[in-house]
Amino acid sequence: MIARTAHFVWRITYARYIMASGAALAADLSLFFTMMHMNADPVAAAVTGYCAGLIVHWMISSRLVFREFVRPFAAQRRKQKALFVASTLVGLALTTLIVGMSDTTGLDPRIAKLIACGVSFQATYLLRRKVVFA
Repeated sequence: MIARTAHFVWRITYARYIMASGAALAADLSLFFTMMHMNADPVAAAVTGYCAGLIVHWMISSRLVFREFVRPFAAQRRKQKALFVASTLVGLALTTLIVGMSDTTGLDPRIAKLIACGVSFQATYLLRRKVVFA
């Protein structure tokens, strides 16, 4: 019974995380594609879009996805925000690496960005679930 309940809660949390990620991805890709249309450097566009998505993701994650795990006291919450940013830096590093490698391999940076979105999604979810909002 406890295992079944825990699994159900995990699935609901994951579903909310997917929705939060969708909103963050919309902000990220909107800015990325706008910058690419303006002939910006692909890596700079990827980093800028990712940072915009970070802000959207924190707002949604801390209020809707992991709300029961957000720390109530200022010092604890600052630590949690720092861990959230650290998890984002892991995702940002993966995104930068993947989009940056697209330049050397001849892969379209837009396709590389989409690949990077999937890779960083899984990495940041695991970090946030197991470390940030544990």
